[in-house]
Amino acid sequence: MAVTPQMVKELRDKTGAGMAECKKALDEAQGNMDEAIDNLRKRGAASVAKRADRSANEGAVVALTSADGTLGIMAEVNCETDFVARNEEFVAFAAQIGETLLTQNVTTVEELMAQSAGDKTLNDLYNEILAKFSEKIGVKRFERRITSTGTVASYIHAGSKLGVLIETTAPVRSESGLALLRDIAMQVAAMKPLYTDRSNVNTEAIEKEIEIYKEQAVNEGKKPEIAEKIATGRLEKYYQENCLVEQAFVKDGNKTIKDVLKDISATEGNDVALVSFTRYFLGEE
Repeated sequence: MAVTPQMVKELRDKTGAGMAECKKALDEAQGNMDEAIDNLRKRGAASVAKRADRSANEGAVVALTSADGTLGIMAEVNCETDFVARNEEFVAFAAQIGETLLTQNVTTVEELMAQSAGDKTLNDLYNEILAKFSEKIGVKRFERRITSTGTVASYIHAGSKLGVLIETTAPVRSESGLALLRDIAMQVAAMKPLYTDRSNVNTEAIEKEIEIYKEQAVNEGKKPEIAEKIATGRLEKYYQENCLVEQAFVKDGNKTIKDVLKDISATEGNDVALVSFTRYFLGEE
């Protein structure tokens, strides 16, 4: 079958690939549109190896929760440029990753990409994206968090470059309680705590901090016994800065996150504490 300019345009509209690439794919497929699309997908997949050593630090972080709050997911989908990250097809692809994670219990990227997305698989959509954009694109990481006793809440910062999941020990159902829970997730995004509370801080980290504080005090001319007391005081500040429940609440400096949890507990009529949190920042190692 002779390849016409209209066929080339149709293939370009369907795939977003360059005109020359579309013409070549159609020539190879002798005008068969479906086969030409497959050829372009194959080229997109084959070129991944050439892109492997390139940096993909742009993209989107997706975070979603189920209607009942018992399941939350978060994923980081990367590309190389902000131009691609803002493209509607890439945005739709990232959103489909999130929706699939919300319904399918997968544990690896390979399992995830094999899942259906309408009449295609995620891997099909992935190859279409690769065929359109000559960039390194992929799912860097994801998490599914399920609770049988509490609530999972999520937060996505403007621009979809930063996301947070938090899990509580008990259910949070009221609008005011959920709003405060989202505020705590926003706190994680803004203040970057390292631990949920003191019980999560490992002994090695504590000993390292004390040793640093002691040496700082000695270098400032303090006697060893005074340096010990100073180190203890500075360790308290370390807890307050790095343990989420001890941080000052960003929306009200007169409260700590522990106080906010007490407010949620009073609203819900049961004791609500934090189990853990996860924070994804786009492009971080």
